[in-house]
Amino acid sequence: MKIYPAEKEAGPVEYKLKIRRSAEKIEKLATQLKYRLGEGGGEAFLVIGVTDEGEPLGLSEEELEESLRVLDEASKKINAVWKIVQVAQGKRGKVVEVFLRRSRLDTPPIFLNIPVLGNVDSGKSTLISVLCTGELDDGNGLAMSKIARYLHEIESGRTSSITPNYLGFDVDGNVVNHRLLDPLEESEIFLKSSKILILIDLGGHERYLRTTLKGVMGRAPDYAMLVVAANAGLIGTGKEHLGLLVALKIPFFVVVTKKDLVPHEILGRTLTGLYALLKMPGVRKIPLLIENEDDIVLAARLVPKARVVPIFIVSNVTGEGLDRLNKFLNLLPPRMRWKEKRKREFLMYVEHVFNVRGVGLVVSGLVLEGEVRVNERVLIGPDSRGLFKSVRVKSIHVNRVSVDSAQAGQEACLAIQGIGFDEVVKGMCLTSKRLQPKSIRSFEAEIKILHHPTMIKRGYQAVCHIHTIRHAIVFEKMSKEPLRTGDSAIVHLRFLYRPWYIRKGDVFIFREGRTRGLGVVTRVS
Repeated sequence: MKIYPAEKEAGPVEYKLKIRRSAEKIEKLATQLKYRLGEGGGEAFLVIGVTDEGEPLGLSEEELEESLRVLDEASKKINAVWKIVQVAQGKRGKVVEVFLRRSRLDTPPIFLNIPVLGNVDSGKSTLISVLCTGELDDGNGLAMSKIARYLHEIESGRTSSITPNYLGFDVDGNVVNHRLLDPLEESEIFLKSSKILILIDLGGHERYLRTTLKGVMGRAPDYAMLVVAANAGLIGTGKEHLGLLVALKIPFFVVVTKKDLVPHEILGRTLTGLYALLKMPGVRKIPLLIENEDDIVLAARLVPKARVVPIFIVSNVTGEGLDRLNKFLNLLPPRMRWKEKRKREFLMYVEHVFNVRGVGLVVSGLVLEGEVRVNERVLIGPDSRGLFKSVRVKSIHVNRVSVDSAQAGQEACLAIQGIGFDEVVKGMCLTSKRLQPKSIRSFEAEIKILHHPTMIKRGYQAVCHIHTIRHAIVFEKMSKEPLRTGDSAIVHLRFLYRPWYIRKGDVFIFREGRTRGLGVVTRVS
């Protein structure tokens, strides 16, 4: 018999022992579900047959049928759809877990950002391609070639850039991509999906680490997917990616690929090594091997807590295990509270800059806060002198679809007027004038040295990754000197060549050679 914790006032989970039919009960349930959907960013769970204290009493068949009919009426009032994901036995009858999602008819789709990490040749690009296209790999790079951005990536079989790929689900949890003529067409996925996962393909080779860090730091990830090859295990850069996720406190799940290549003994050895790494001091995760439908629902509910790490075993050639992974991705709840961030002033960091013929200057990036509308005037900067410039937003595209506005949580392309192409660089920000941004040349931060071969003293220089900013910093003052691996300190840092816009609370990674460090901005000046 399944054990449930007591119901919490906050969060996306609601308990109901029994739902009786009456106008008052329907309105009350609709109100409660709308609140839970808001808490879950558009998705929620309703457990029927359980008391508020978590006791699974269960319902008879007649009571359950009546409860589901009332649920159907209540969900229609708030434009939500529902689906039974699990049925368990309670003390006196059945306990049913229902998954709810806000309807696509009157709201934009739910967005989740998921960077895909792992060692080189672990099968990251192949896995993304198979998930998004629905077409299996031939074992010789066919799937990877479908999503590669550059010729040299196809020739080498290795990703070197930041490549977002879109996996859409409809209200019933079916993959939208697989029904499209072109399964990678962003606009069609956007228009027909109620939930979109942005799977960000990142390089696994050490030489592309700076690009990988930009892909993680500039995207505000909800979760991360760590890909491990069954024939190699978690090795090389994959271990470094694991350390990065733990340091940044990003919840993640593991997908073990290439099951078709290895015998059972080798797969068992890979899993044993993976378990050992996840349980080691400093990581302290609880691995959960996904073996059945119940495990999928449990994993989707527990992974946001960042302690449990679901592990999937798949083959991109035979398709084994992919169905379970798809169901898990559909149930995966949003973690970033974009609804709250939309109430703030507009803020977006420039990730890419384009000069489009007939349109002019176009910048793209993730809208971190607030909302921006067509014809609105915003500030862009700072430039090398620390100044911000007023520009007009001529048009906005989200997933290649022209829209009137873009909100926090959406990746948008803005065509802007009032500044030259040569004046804009990656790492600049676009903000509301009401935010009154100031350029920052130096700042104070609390840092932790993740790895350094020797000692760090004043005057030490490294490359800082913060949002989409990638710039050299110098250590000017330190509360403790020297610093070694594992040490923490309050330090005063300065951007070497130009100012940027950062704020208190921003998280950053710094690197130099084999050195890795994590920091949080505590004061700007």
